[in-house]
Amino acid sequence: MRWLPRALLLGLLAFAIFGPLANLLLWSVAEAWFFPAQLPQRWGFRWWAHVFRPTGMAWESLGLSVLIAVLTTALALAVAAPAGFALARTRASWRAAVMLALLLPQAFPSLAAHINVARLFYGIGLNGTIPGVVLVHTVHALVYAVWIAAAAFAAVPSRLEQAARGMGCGPLGAVRRVTLPLAAPGLAAASIFVFLESLDEFTGSWFVGAPDVMTLPLTLYTASQGGNMQIASVTAIVLLVPSVAFMLLVERWLRADVLAQVGR
Repeated sequence: MRWLPRALLLGLLAFAIFGPLANLLLWSVAEAWFFPAQLPQRWGFRWWAHVFRPTGMAWESLGLSVLIAVLTTALALAVAAPAGFALARTRASWRAAVMLALLLPQAFPSLAAHINVARLFYGIGLNGTIPGVVLVHTVHALVYAVWIAAAAFAAVPSRLEQAARGMGCGPLGAVRRVTLPLAAPGLAAASIFVFLESLDEFTGSWFVGAPDVMTLPLTLYTASQGGNMQIASVTAIVLLVPSVAFMLLVERWLRADVLAQVGR
């Protein structure tokens, strides 16, 4: 009976992970489900057709969410790659302070921060615009991007760059030909984390983007506030698809030796 506690623990873990997903699937195909019934009284895909009807906002919101996530990933990586390289190649005393400063946006309540950002953006014309939402998402995701990029570059020995320079490469050529290809898996992992963070981000999108920029999480929130569990469940499943696809890429690209360098 030694296996019983382990089996119970695994069962509880599986229920905690897959239980909410199973509930979403049930609600998405429940055309009628009233208390105290344990299962839907009537099944069907009417609500799927309702969400994806030509006059609906699902496709528009999904496309907008993916567009914002792609722009956020590109901007965050453009900042994180050089910053991560600089942090990985320096051993100065201020390196730890910079790495810690990147965590400050996560240390404060996001609600208060986004309210003030919304007021600032309203004054300069960025509130209710895609660039404004992208900027908010980028600032929020930089902590993941810079930390993972710094770990990726730290996993590449600097002596390889020195060897390339000794064979005639310039500083930029050594980085482009040697360092970047070796750090590419870590940079890919950083971009995937940023993409997922942007795709699911709600608070910043709500205060800075709504009602002009309605991403899929905002559409999901609107449906849930209206009490329509079927539409909310279908929207949540649609939002889950790109997240699962990119998490599979994380498993392929993220290496243990990259994670081992984080914080060094």
